[in-house]
Amino acid sequence: MSRVAVLTPDPADPSYASQWPGVLERLAGALAGVGITAEPTPWTDHVEDASGLTGYPLVLPLIVWGYHRDHERWMRACATWAEARMRMLNPAEVIAWNSDKSYLGRLADHGVALPETVWVEGVTQADVDAAFDRFGTDVIVVKPRVSGGAWKTLRLSRGEALAGPPEGPAMIQPYLPSIETDGETSLLWFGGRLSHVVNKRPVAGDFRIQVQFGGQYVLLPEPPPAALALAQKTLAAIDEDLLYARIDMARGADGEWLLMEAELIEPDFYLDSAPEGGRRFAEAVKARL
Repeated sequence: MSRVAVLTPDPADPSYASQWPGVLERLAGALAGVGITAEPTPWTDHVEDASGLTGYPLVLPLIVWGYHRDHERWMRACATWAEARMRMLNPAEVIAWNSDKSYLGRLADHGVALPETVWVEGVTQADVDAAFDRFGTDVIVVKPRVSGGAWKTLRLSRGEALAGPPEGPAMIQPYLPSIETDGETSLLWFGGRLSHVVNKRPVAGDFRIQVQFGGQYVLLPEPPPAALALAQKTLAAIDEDLLYARIDMARGADGEWLLMEAELIEPDFYLDSAPEGGRRFAEAVKARL
C-alpha cells in the first residue's frame, strides 16, 4: 500500500483531543479503501525541520487543528515545508495565506460576494460603534483574522459594551440572521470536482454552527444553483492547485449567497455524510500519487 502523512494537532493542545481521532479514523478508512495508508504525525514535530516528512510521496495537512493558537509557529512551519519542496496538498504556500482571513478581502476584489467587512488592526469600542452605523444593523460579529472553530468570535447587539475582544488584527461584519433560520451551507470539492453539500445549523439561540457547540449537520441532495455558482467563482478567483476545498456560505438579508470562508487548510470534510464514505476524496488523493 502507498503511504501518506496526515498532519495532526499539537499533542500539547488538548482542545480537540476528543474530536480529531474520529476525523482521522474516517479519513484513514476512506484512504484504505483505495490502497493508501494514512500515517498521522503532529505538525508541531516538523516546524524547523521537514526531514521527517520528505520521505512521503504526499503530505496532507488535514488535521492541523489549533494552528491559530500559535500562528507565528504555524507560519514558520509553512515556510519550512515550502522551502523543502515536499509534495504537500494543499500546498504549504496556500495553507499559509489561507490561515489569515484577510484573504477574503482579496477574493472580494475579484468580485466574490461576501458580507460587508470592516478590517481593523485591533478592535476598540469606537470601531464597534462605527460598524453599527456603517452597516445599519443592530447586531454585528467580531472575528479575529486568525481563528478557527469560532474561536474568540463575538456577537454583539447595539448598545452592548465590547468585552474580551480578540487581540490583534480582526474583522467586523453584520450578523446574518439567516445563520439561525437557514444555517450555513458547505460545498465540498475534491480534485476540482464537487463531492457533496452539507447544511449546518446552530442550536436555538446560538450562532455557532460547529458541532462542539451543538451544531446539526444535514446532507443536501444537491447545491442550490446560486450557491454552486458562488463556489465556482470563489475557486476560480483562488486559482491554486488544490486537492480539496470546503466553501462555506450563507444567505444575506436580500437572499443573496455570501462567502463566509474558503477552508483550504484543515476543514472537516463530513465524510460520514459523503457519498460512499468519502471515496471521492480518496480517489482524488490516489490520483495525485
